[in-house]
Amino acid sequence: MTHQKIRKAVFPAAGMGTRFLPATKAIPKEMLCLVDKPLIQYGVEEAVAAGCTEIIFVTSRGKSTMEDHFDISPELEASLAAKNKTALLEVARSVSKLAKITYTRQPKPLGLGHAVLMAKELVGDEPFAVLLPDDIVDATTPCMKQMVEAFNEIQSSILGSEVVEGAAIQNYGCLDCTPDPKNPRLLAVKDLVEKPKPHDAPSQNAIIGRYILTPRIFDMLEHITPGAGGELQLTDGIKALLQHEKVYGFVYEGTRHDAGDKQGYLRATVEFALKNKDLGPSFRTWLKSLPL
Repeated sequence: MTHQKIRKAVFPAAGMGTRFLPATKAIPKEMLCLVDKPLIQYGVEEAVAAGCTEIIFVTSRGKSTMEDHFDISPELEASLAAKNKTALLEVARSVSKLAKITYTRQPKPLGLGHAVLMAKELVGDEPFAVLLPDDIVDATTPCMKQMVEAFNEIQSSILGSEVVEGAAIQNYGCLDCTPDPKNPRLLAVKDLVEKPKPHDAPSQNAIIGRYILTPRIFDMLEHITPGAGGELQLTDGIKALLQHEKVYGFVYEGTRHDAGDKQGYLRATVEFALKNKDLGPSFRTWLKSLPL
């Protein structure tokens, strides 16, 4: 078996961010900040830490500020250099040096599967990572790096997974799976069930916004039947992929924040602020002073 490496990461970022209106009326949801970095940058840094050298953004109209953020900014850099603000200058420059970034448009909001399909020509015939910017994973070893290390061993598609207990499982895609006897973090997938009722869920293993997929997924996405609203669901494409090759879940180590939800975003902001070496101590003191 030829061992392939994960070099490319796809970021579906064409959504309208309606859950955060009016903030996202003119600003892409992916550019909302946790402390001092936009959501999308956390994901890009995670992909780079996992060994990805090419980042592919699937965008839509109104996302130009995201492109500007990862581009060089001559005026800003010249201003910082003139004022001898070397630390801030390095911060500004480091963003544009993270990776090679390319962009492709999703002309209509036709589902996550369709967004991934838009990256087909840029990905080519090789396995690739998919990261959803809404899911921020705080982990000692970055989540995607954990998954890449597992992929290097099994050379199969991998779906990031976490245990979700109780009724909350109905908000997720769910894995019908069995733990691998050699590695309990790996889950051999038999089927995927989208948002099951709690009593119908085949397990408590939910799918989160981290994937490593083989290029055959593109063939599956081109031939599956669109669902409600004419959308192509990535879950349906992976279900079709199961008919041809093995797919695994992967129980990562770390804490996931659903930053696409207001409550989750606020919690992530507090957690990341507390971890910030400059802000954390004083922020913690202030929190303790609140009449909660």
